[in-house]
Amino acid sequence: MTFLVTGAAGFIGYHLSERLLSRGERVIGIDNVNDYYSPTLKRDRIADLKRRHNGFTFIEQDFADFEGLKTALAPHRIERIAHLGAQAGVRYSLTNPHAYVHSNLVGHLNLMEYARHSDSVEHLVYASSSSVYGKNEKLPFSVEDRVDQPISLYAATKKADELMSETYSHLYRLPQTGLRFFTVYGPWGRPDMAMWLFTDAILKGEPIQVFNGGDMRRDFTYVDDIVSGIVACLDNPPPDDGSVKAGGSVSPHRVYNIGNHRSEELMHMIAVLEKAVGKTAIKQFEPMQPGDVKDTFADISAIERDLGFHPTTSIEEGIPRFVDWFRTYHGV
Repeated sequence: MTFLVTGAAGFIGYHLSERLLSRGERVIGIDNVNDYYSPTLKRDRIADLKRRHNGFTFIEQDFADFEGLKTALAPHRIERIAHLGAQAGVRYSLTNPHAYVHSNLVGHLNLMEYARHSDSVEHLVYASSSSVYGKNEKLPFSVEDRVDQPISLYAATKKADELMSETYSHLYRLPQTGLRFFTVYGPWGRPDMAMWLFTDAILKGEPIQVFNGGDMRRDFTYVDDIVSGIVACLDNPPPDDGSVKAGGSVSPHRVYNIGNHRSEELMHMIAVLEKAVGKTAIKQFEPMQPGDVKDTFADISAIERDLGFHPTTSIEEGIPRFVDWFRTYHGV
């Protein structure tokens, strides 16, 4: 099959492309390689995929430019789409809101429009986020919970994507699956996320910022587990049979949480990281940041039931793997 992966130069997009290529699929990767974080890291991911796989084609293109997107994809017959590209980050959305409307709203619409007018696309899997749960206090978060009170623009755009996808699945019977990711980490990770920031600071002997006085919990999910869930979704489009799907739709549209189903204390994560690095962190305690949430915890019963998804990597296993990669990549 030929798969389109948007955000292929990104963290999860790189790992998904690697998994699909390793099982013999053809992958068309699209990314605009913007400077939200290091374009060098993004290009290194793409170079690694090209070096190891002949079935990978990379196109540098902004998918929020619809005419450019259609032109770029015209030579290809796409059968499945993993739309992972987006403007990420809660805190960045406080100061650069237009980037989120451009990429996450216009870009998402463009991918759906491309898919519905295609005669070959069978399934569109797209990235949502655990951020849609906002300040919901019931834990673990379930796809049946109300998510209409987002506390960041980033979260609002991701909820809007889910609503647009529901509309397109209803109107055009386009099979879609939305995935609410929970704090993904691992090799080739993102420099704006805590795991990278903390590792870098500890190795340099610099302080780490610990928000809300350390009283936070996250459902840390290792990237290999996340990719297994994405692939299971790509391989199993929701049926258009009128049944109620995960998330409540009767159209061919499902929404799943995809996490580790374990909510870890932030201070415990830091302790595991300190052990893996071999140095004690200098902790600088800070108040809660605007748009951030205290706890995340994924109820993954729907994707377990439907697709057999079962994460296997604890942070005690995953964090040392990330630290080993970080040292190698930076020559530390």
